[in-house]
Amino acid sequence: MINQQDQRLLFLLRRNARTSVSDLARALNLSRSTVQNRIARLEANGVIKGYSLDVGGEYTAQQVEAHVSIKVHQKLTAKTNIALEQISHVAQLYSVSGEYDLLAIVQAQSLEALSAVLDEIGNLDGVERTNSAVVLETKFKR
Repeated sequence: MINQQDQRLLFLLRRNARTSVSDLARALNLSRSTVQNRIARLEANGVIKGYSLDVGGEYTAQQVEAHVSIKVHQKLTAKTNIALEQISHVAQLYSVSGEYDLLAIVQAQSLEALSAVLDEIGNLDGVERTNSAVVLETKFKR
């Protein structure tokens, strides 16, 4: 379904989803129409679900992030997931195996704001306990 050229195209789009089709075509040594057709096919097949915003600069430099492991009462899992989705500081939520049930990626503009969000998560109905790890430095992100 996905060949090596598609993989290279996806790599380039991950680096910058706003790269023009012309620039992609040059980088891949393909025609513009071929690249447009590949992108359309990847979108139609659900390989490319969408495009997103990646913030940076001063905004990102001042932001703090934590990975929050969450243990949930099993009967309240759905309710807890909905409540976590309503917290704008929760950027991502994963169901995981192991001692904890969920892993939330939480982002805030300060340690104080992060602390308030962690308290909010800990006080949600269904949350038994949490364990947080503050990200000190991002080595790379794709």
